[in-house]
Amino acid sequence: MGRVEGKVAFITGAARGQGRSHAIRLAQEGADIIAVDLCDSVPGVKYPAATEEDLAQTVKEVEALDRRIVAAKADVRDRAAMQRVLDAGVAELGRLDIVVANAGIMIMKPWDETTPDMWEETVGINLTGVWNTVQLAAPHLVEAGGGSIILTSSAAGLKGLPFLTPYVAAKHGVVGLMRAFATELAEHHIRVNSIHPTGVMTTMISGEDMQSFPVWLEEHARLAAMSTNLLDVQAVQPADISNAVLFLASDEARYVTSLAMTVDAGVTQY
Repeated sequence: MGRVEGKVAFITGAARGQGRSHAIRLAQEGADIIAVDLCDSVPGVKYPAATEEDLAQTVKEVEALDRRIVAAKADVRDRAAMQRVLDAGVAELGRLDIVVANAGIMIMKPWDETTPDMWEETVGINLTGVWNTVQLAAPHLVEAGGGSIILTSSAAGLKGLPFLTPYVAAKHGVVGLMRAFATELAEHHIRVNSIHPTGVMTTMISGEDMQSFPVWLEEHARLAAMSTNLLDVQAVQPADISNAVLFLASDEARYVTSLAMTVDAGVTQY
């Protein structure tokens, strides 16, 4: 029997990268999946956007594990669209037990090159989108008698990594949301935790801005240590984060709530 057998998980940003990895890992352990992704470009983001074909591939890989999946294109900032996806998914799959608020973007610029539009896009998706996800999904967990909510933050949610002002602000905000929701939802037997990865080998770290990162560090050499992992790895794999998601979603973590869980190779220790 799988560690999340018979449960249903709602995952945002599920078309590829960490989101797809989470969907596959939970499906491997018995969960059915409700998956959403924007599947479109975001102004200011310099790496390729996920596509509807990417989301279709997630569906294919989950179904290959003999699990059910309901997938749809939706923007986490669009509450009406998110509500429709959730209601349709729960109606088809019967319940909701796990929420993984994973959708996010990263725009890397020095503080004085960051524009108001970059701020609005980043905070809108990375923070308001997380709030929308939890607030809209939590009633289904209440109805199910409890569950687990996992919010994807970052090492940048625990320290002020450079050249990421809006991202750092949003990811710190996710920690605040996690703690606030954990407090209020505990009476409904709902656990809420956040995960804080170091760099993860996904398309996000392949963008044009990321290529400028070494140049910016040369200009600001005293900041270099802040982005150095203690363990001898530059970036972890999506599966490393998915294993943590699985633990927090499972009954093995039944008394774990309001935890900011690092999977960061020690980068937050500097």
